[in-house]
Amino acid sequence: MVEAELNPEAAALAVLDRHIAALNARDPDAIAATLHFPHYRLAGSGMRIWDGPERYFTDFRERAGGDWHHSAWDFRNLIAASPDKVHLDVQFTRYRADGSAIGSYRSIWVVTQLYGRWAAQLRSSFAG
Repeated sequence: MVEAELNPEAAALAVLDRHIAALNARDPDAIAATLHFPHYRLAGSGMRIWDGPERYFTDFRERAGGDWHHSAWDFRNLIAASPDKVHLDVQFTRYRADGSAIGSYRSIWVVTQLYGRWAAQLRSSFAG
């Protein structure tokens, strides 16, 4: 079943599944496919806007640091949903290659359906 046929919550969770898999595979094209551009990220009091996918993965690698090996979702809870937008309360952990945790970070993700495609449009994160 394609995401457009899923209920909004299931479609949003599928986007997050694809995002973390693409991130861990270090696949910039697959990561970009999970995001709408412009893409917005509020961290602390600073808003970062990516107009396109060109720098997104490079910027992530700089934020995550040299020890980052992979990430995993700790939880993904629905806050609210409409037919074309889902708000999720999530937490993820970044790990080193030896499996030790770098840190766990809480975020709010907003996943939207635009032009028939579900993808993350913005996030508010406590992660660096």
